[in-house]
Amino acid sequence: MNNLLIGDFEGPLDLLLHLIKQDKKDIFEINLTEITEKYVDYIKRMEDLNLDIASEYLVMAAELIEMKSRHLLPIEKENSDDNEIANPEEELKKRLAEYQKYKDTRDTFIELAEKRSNYYTKSPEKKSLYTDRKMINDNEVTANDLLNALQKLLERRLYQKPLNTKITKKELSVKERVDKIRDILKKEKIIKFEDLFDSFEKSYVIITFLSILEMAKNGEINLKQKNNFDEIYLERVD
Repeated sequence: MNNLLIGDFEGPLDLLLHLIKQDKKDIFEINLTEITEKYVDYIKRMEDLNLDIASEYLVMAAELIEMKSRHLLPIEKENSDDNEIANPEEELKKRLAEYQKYKDTRDTFIELAEKRSNYYTKSPEKKSLYTDRKMINDNEVTANDLLNALQKLLERRLYQKPLNTKITKKELSVKERVDKIRDILKKEKIIKFEDLFDSFEKSYVIITFLSILEMAKNGEINLKQKNNFDEIYLERVD
């Protein structure tokens, strides 16, 4: 007898499976007399420890004792050709086999759930967000080119004093910044990309960059670059 207590089992069938595994036998090869004695002995030991025994365990004990007694008595054949005599022992074995399948399936799902918990799932996003697509037709300037240009501008900002600097009094939205860029392009059809960054506050830089992307996506501007790594220009689309 190991140190498992009655509370470690999920019910009488679980306890019976445990006792069968201890004997290293197949469910359909169990000896009803032996398994009944072990089950009843286990229940008695738990009672000796003053542990509360759920009624379902006691009901199973009564059923096993009844089956054992029937098994020891001589079999009386009744004159019945149409009705089959129920075999409680076979029914119990089937119940145990079904319960074993349930436990195996449940344990498999628990193992899969534990493995799955080690992974982080990100919600699906549009594939187009990760493609190096052109900003507009007939133009080779991509979002990565813009990002590289912005990175170079910020790196230069670390070593050079800005020629023209202003402090924004409030945070702009993308819509507000787009409107301002439109006003600039109404006066000048073409403007240098970096000239739009007249402030280097973090929020201002991000909003300006997103506004340029938004306008390019909507076809309001063309992005011009003669050669790779050259200056990028914004051209108003009439």
